[in-house]
Amino acid sequence: MPAPTDDARVGAYLRRIGFGAAPPRSATGLAELHAAHAARIPFETLWHTPSIAVDDAVTRIVDHGLGGICYHLNGAFGWLLDHLGYRARLHPAATQSRFAATAQPPTGTHVVLTVDQLPTPDNPEGRWLLDVGAGEGFDRPLPLVAGEYLRGDFRYRLRRSDLDPRWWRFDYDRRESCRGVDFAEAELALDDVADTYTRMAETDMAIFFRYGWVKCHDESGFDELIGCQLSRVTAAGRIIRTIEDQDDYFTTLATVFHLAVTDSPDERAQLWQRVVSEWSAQRFRDDWAPARARDDIAAPR
Repeated sequence: MPAPTDDARVGAYLRRIGFGAAPPRSATGLAELHAAHAARIPFETLWHTPSIAVDDAVTRIVDHGLGGICYHLNGAFGWLLDHLGYRARLHPAATQSRFAATAQPPTGTHVVLTVDQLPTPDNPEGRWLLDVGAGEGFDRPLPLVAGEYLRGDFRYRLRRSDLDPRWWRFDYDRRESCRGVDFAEAELALDDVADTYTRMAETDMAIFFRYGWVKCHDESGFDELIGCQLSRVTAAGRIIRTIEDQDDYFTTLATVFHLAVTDSPDERAQLWQRVVSEWSAQRFRDDWAPARARDDIAAPR
């Protein structure tokens, strides 16, 4: 674990998530950092990035004002925490979507973080689960202890995995998009899943990069942009709005999702044309899930 550092990227990273300086190293400080990261740096697939290396992810977030997928976001957040003196580790995981009948073994198609050595009266062992890489879910760390936890109006559960008692299972709130995540306690390096990412970007995740998927969350719910459909999901339900034009699209990216997307008129026009073309084709339901699951999927509006 690196010692705390004055690396200029650390200060720039903290400013990106709204801090002039890091809060004191503590469970409370960790929770503040996690909540700010989740709210200000979105899950984002506007452009396919071939690398998931930590330095590249930090550059994407700090220098380019973008987000990323779980590898970028949890990898970079772990880097930040390490440089602030926390003990952060990455772990292999797998997400069970609402369209999947069963949980998936934690082969590294998703990754989560843990931080230890931060005991509190409610968590005397001092181990915490973090995940800023999904665009929804808990906004503050969960004690790595079996139980149910309320975060805002959303309820989460940590338990041992049904697939293997050595693994953990995190159950999402029923109103969110995913059912849960299974993860292992083995430590992971991003190099270990580089090939997995390359394969998924060309197959399972190709839909994400075609439509341009953006999500970020806070204690009251999450915002989600898929193609031209903007949603706000809270405990009260989902509110949907259609993005009407290019100016509306880029204003939404900047104001709702805190993204500093390119100023190039040509690149903006190309991105908008790709997004609106894919969305207008109305293939989203067919692309996202197999035919047998279509009846369970709300049509894009």
